[in-house]
Amino acid sequence: MPPKTRLGVMTGAIFLAAGFGSGRASAAPPDDACPLLTVAQVGATVETPVSPGAYVTPTFKKTCTWTVSNPTDSGVKFVTLMIEEPGGFDGGKRVPKVKGVEVTPASGIGDDAYFLDVGDNVGLIVKKAGVGFKVAVYGGVPVETKKAMEKALAADVIARL
Repeated sequence: MPPKTRLGVMTGAIFLAAGFGSGRASAAPPDDACPLLTVAQVGATVETPVSPGAYVTPTFKKTCTWTVSNPTDSGVKFVTLMIEEPGGFDGGKRVPKVKGVEVTPASGIGDDAYFLDVGDNVGLIVKKAGVGFKVAVYGGVPVETKKAMEKALAADVIARL
């Protein structure tokens, strides 16, 4: 597995454990993350071309990754979208106080949303209409820029739900 893919999987696992580790939902989430964002939407948001969305494995389709064609152009390396049952959404809000981990509300997106900052990585966790998802932008971009990009991408996802 390439180093950037390993990093994405490890960081995704942190967000998975923190944001969606418990609970059950009453509505079934979509089964496929890739159709929820287009290459054009992701590329326009991160301001550089990206590859088509790809799955971590061929059979696990709830996480999709778009890789930037030339990361030096924008500093962004890749974008991930993970869909999950919203029942664990509240679990992420209760992440214990740990140095380098911060949960902050995100207004104006979905039914409820928050940013989960882990070091210099941040993910936007959203609950909307019975669906929970996390969108994250990875790379050498300021955290506030990542948050703005994630909010724009989350709005695109919500438009398809």
